[in-house]
Amino acid sequence: SKREKKSGSPEKPLSDLGKISYRSYWTHVLFTLLAGQRGGDNVQIRTLSELTGIKSEDIISTLQSLNMIKCWKGQHAVFVKQEILADFMKQKKRIRMCKSECLTWEPPSQKKKKNA
Repeated sequence: SKREKKSGSPEKPLSDLGKISYRSYWTHVLFTLLAGQRGGDNVQIRTLSELTGIKSEDIISTLQSLNMIKCWKGQHAVFVKQEILADFMKQKKRIRMCKSECLTWEPPSQKKKKNA
């Protein structure tokens, strides 16, 4: 998703175990990103989606499960709770991530350009 500069999502509906696994991954990615932001910065869900490759709907549902999003005047507003972020970062949970430089896949759009 990130290489194609598109947001992606797993096939739905997710199993209970799939939901737990993806939500854990999404939480890790979002908290790691948000921890690098300054407290007064405004962050849009669209921007989070572009930076992470996670679909907006998945970001919203993850943040809702963490009580970090509110609906106000028809818009979703993210309320970053600094103490939750601090607790998360203290845990120093390691998550296994693949190294993108080791991935040999190319987006179809780039293959077409090479063959043209």
